[in-house]
Amino acid sequence: MSIKPDHWIIQMARDYGMIEPFQATQVRSGAISYGVSSYGYDIRVAEEFKIFTNVHSAVVDPKDFDPRSMVDFKGDVCVIPPNSFALARTVEYFRIPRNVLTICVGKSTYARCGIIVNVTPFEPEWEGYVTLEISNTTPLPAKIYANEGIAQVLFFEAADECEISYADKQGKYQRQQSIVLPKL
Repeated sequence: MSIKPDHWIIQMARDYGMIEPFQATQVRSGAISYGVSSYGYDIRVAEEFKIFTNVHSAVVDPKDFDPRSMVDFKGDVCVIPPNSFALARTVEYFRIPRNVLTICVGKSTYARCGIIVNVTPFEPEWEGYVTLEISNTTPLPAKIYANEGIAQVLFFEAADECEISYADKQGKYQRQQSIVLPKL
């Protein structure tokens, strides 16, 4: 596997609809950057958020997730409480080719503010809006700006196609259309 440069990403986005909507250049003016970068793509966070709350004293259990542990929020700026967490989704919809794997890492602008973005890899033939996990590790409230950059996706192309893709195994997070809570 090798990491792919910007011209490959542009070609795949145009030829196969790998990223929609697609920004072929990096946008920076007055915003946290998004769009094509040297060897990846900076994704944007949409204006839909689910913020963790303790209002109902729910227990966080990945095998039996209680949606009452979160409140829904929609807006241009989401404030994550101190030492808390939010889920969001990308503006972009992805269609990952069978011979590609991605790794997603948080942007340094947010990391330098104590805001950590965690996203699992996008497996070959996974498709959908990406559910983002955003942690505020600081003792202060933290702002997240909708429709601006939040993380960078790196694309790795294999010499051969995988034997069993995410679509083949009918993955539980296939074709996500919104923020998707944990499933068993």
